[in-house]
Amino acid sequence: MAKLNILEYPHPRLRIKAEPVVEVDERISQLVDDMFETMEEAKGIGLAASQVDVHERVIVMDISDDKDEPRVYINPEIEVLEPGTQPYDEGCLSVPGFYEVVDRPAHVMIRALDREGNPFEEEAVGLLAVCIQHEIDHLEGKLFVDYLSPLKRDRIRKKLKKQRA
Repeated sequence: MAKLNILEYPHPRLRIKAEPVVEVDERISQLVDDMFETMEEAKGIGLAASQVDVHERVIVMDISDDKDEPRVYINPEIEVLEPGTQPYDEGCLSVPGFYEVVDRPAHVMIRALDREGNPFEEEAVGLLAVCIQHEIDHLEGKLFVDYLSPLKRDRIRKKLKKQRA
């Protein structure tokens, strides 16, 4: 397995919309393994392929405290099950060191393929619901900073640029 490079905001490749996975094969399996290694090394709980400059609809996630419940979502789609939103403090491996409150639907249904290519459905609430929406946003070329005011977004962009200088 290889650790992949995580693109950081405001990298323009983070804005590319991911394409559906046509076939879940050995290449996708290797990508999933590499993404888990990358996510774990970065101490994250979720990672979309778009963040590692692979523009296919693949997400890996492990929101468990012991990091022993790996989840894979290939070509994920969500359906909001209850109206209304819930605020949640979000961070992102592509926007390191910043956390901001974002309002998202709190109860969703996820439909996706697993790492073997089998379709499944999963009802999600709380952190899982927030995390899957955050990662699907990445696949759509959107980041959590897009939910913030232009002033906050610009402040984050400037601080990250200064840190890299």
